[in-house]
Amino acid sequence: MQRNKSLKYRWCGLFAVTVALALSAGYAWSAQDAEVVPASRKVEAKNMRLVGYNDLQARSAYQPLVHHQGNRWIAYIGHHGGTQEIPQPYNPLTKQKENNGTSLVDVTDPKHPKYVAHIPGEPGFDESGGAQMVRVCDGKQLPKGDPAKVYLLRTGGTSAQEIWDVTVPERPSLLTTVISGLKDTHKNWWECDTGIAYLVSDGRPEKWRTKRMTKIYDLSDPAHPKFIRNFALVGQQPGAAGDNVPEDTHGPIVVGNRVYFGYGTLLGGVIQIVDRDKLLKGNPASKDPFAPTPENLLYPQISRLDMYPTVGAHTTFPVLGMEVPEFEKFHTKTGDAKSGKPAKRDFLVVVDESTQNECYEDYHMMFMVDITDETKPFSVSNFYVPEKSGNFCARGGRFGTQSSNEDMGPIYYKRLVFIAWFNAGLRVVDIRDPFSPREAAYYIPAISKDTAKRCVKVDGVDRCKIAIQTNNAEVDDRGYIYIVDRANTGMHILELTGEARKIANFK
Repeated sequence: MQRNKSLKYRWCGLFAVTVALALSAGYAWSAQDAEVVPASRKVEAKNMRLVGYNDLQARSAYQPLVHHQGNRWIAYIGHHGGTQEIPQPYNPLTKQKENNGTSLVDVTDPKHPKYVAHIPGEPGFDESGGAQMVRVCDGKQLPKGDPAKVYLLRTGGTSAQEIWDVTVPERPSLLTTVISGLKDTHKNWWECDTGIAYLVSDGRPEKWRTKRMTKIYDLSDPAHPKFIRNFALVGQQPGAAGDNVPEDTHGPIVVGNRVYFGYGTLLGGVIQIVDRDKLLKGNPASKDPFAPTPENLLYPQISRLDMYPTVGAHTTFPVLGMEVPEFEKFHTKTGDAKSGKPAKRDFLVVVDESTQNECYEDYHMMFMVDITDETKPFSVSNFYVPEKSGNFCARGGRFGTQSSNEDMGPIYYKRLVFIAWFNAGLRVVDIRDPFSPREAAYYIPAISKDTAKRCVKVDGVDRCKIAIQTNNAEVDDRGYIYIVDRANTGMHILELTGEARKIANFK
């Protein structure tokens, strides 16, 4: 049952009117000359359809972000590093082979997305290269930004955090390097209205006991970054005793005066809720409010939830002020005294990350955590895709959750969340009843000629398959949904149909 034979594969694409529709239609593979086993030859969908497609120059994609920029909509996509087979994909715009970095795609017309620029990143493979993370702010919103400019905050591979001028997306230019000399970076957050940025960065150069912690900067003037403080969990600080070091920071999300941190990614997970004002001002009882002492690190913490050892907190997406229809007739001490109705409830959508191909790990899924009493967060439900529904463990690549969308616009917020599920594509989850989430839609793209193989070792020999690896999802304020693929399949632009579309709040 093992295959140790490397033969060339042949792609027989069936072209339709546009490249996007052709790519969505699927591919025919020749069994006798396939290098690896293709897992999904055609689109699988429920209550979703393809609007447009871009191949992203066959680069492994991580974070998509869609920004309304003047009269245009621009998708910024952060990339992982290259592959051993193709370390530097070809950029037809520059006619050069380039390290994976950041793609800029004009999606003003979502049916015909146009690739306008690529900013090269660091050399390296998978997560050791590229430029995974992107955030964008308009200068007119930043307190000290140039109102005529648009700024891109991105990771400079694993070694730096950078700010680029992307006012003209076709001509991005480096503005400044916020910090360099790191050995790891990851998922940032940038408050456009204040300029405060939470940069997940390597703590080891400053003797912190973690490769990913949070460095907080004032980027209200993007050309002149100002460092505020370092922050991490107690036990990760320099000089901490003991071998039980908490897992690395994955990333924060900020809403109002709260910062929701996720740690652990795929195991040893921790959810931490932090008072933003206390975090930024520091402990007034300390001579050095930002010194990395246990007291100073605990000062802004409102609560901490330690998850099951094999579960992580890749994404902690707050969904606040939810009305739960099933609770309408219940009158509790936490209810609204005037209306007699139960109080609105607050939740975190917590997603952990699958990392092993072909299910050689615990199943990772989505959790709903009730934070109505934010001092006592409590998991109340979960959602998962039944493996048998698509024989997903046998398809190849990763199966399980990766992340949720992070947009809080009114079309989907408190109604639907969009979860990247690797070889199970995008899953759309109805959370109107957060105690009983259910699937509303899904979309699994077809593999393409660019989809990279994914391997596991069996008795010391690689067994490889080709499968979709939907890595991240995002939505824009028009309601379009964007998914990007870790295995080089590109970016698909989608829309809801049928019953799922009825759930959304389209005007």
